[in-house]
Order: sequence, then structure tokens, then C-alpha cells
Amino acid sequence: MKISRVEMDLIGYAAATMTTVSFVPQLLRVIRLRSARDISLGMFLIFSAGTFTWGVYGLLVHSAPVLIANALTFVLSMSILVLKLRFDRNAAKPDQPAHAPR
Repeated sequence: MKISRVEMDLIGYAAATMTTVSFVPQLLRVIRLRSARDISLGMFLIFSAGTFTWGVYGLLVHSAPVLIANALTFVLSMSILVLKLRFDRNAAKPDQPAHAPR
């Protein structure tokens, strides 16, 4: 079966959209609960490094679906990582009022 470059890119964009959007519910949950305690820091560090590397690869091979998807997923995963670090640090200080300056 032979498919065109445009058709291949459409498949890539569809896959990229689904895998990238899959992080939105997790990010919203972390924001809503103000907790990321159950999220593995090691996994998200490695995953974020991987999405960054995939983005570089997409740039090098001139693949817009790979580049765009991984750039967006990197932003989402880094947002979750930043919130995890912030919320975990705050959870470690239970005697500090929530409104206290840092």
C-alpha cells in the first residue's frame, strides 16, 4: 500500500494530537488537587528529556508532526514537573501557612 507524504503527515498529526492532549487531564488534575505526590519524579524527568530529544530529532529530519507534538508535550510535562516540585516542597512544610511568603 502506497500512501503520500501528506497522508503520512496526517497520520502523524493525528497520533501527535492524541498523545499530546493525553497530558492535559493529568495537568488539570495536578492543578485542581494542588498535589502531584503520586507522580514519579524520575519518570517525568526521563520522559521530559525524551520529548525534548524527540523534538530535536523532528527538527533535524524536518518532520513537523514530530517536532510540534514533542515541543507541546515537553511544555506540558515540564509544567507537571514544576508543579510537582512546588507542591511536594510545600507538602514537606506542613507547619507553614499556605499564604506565607517564600
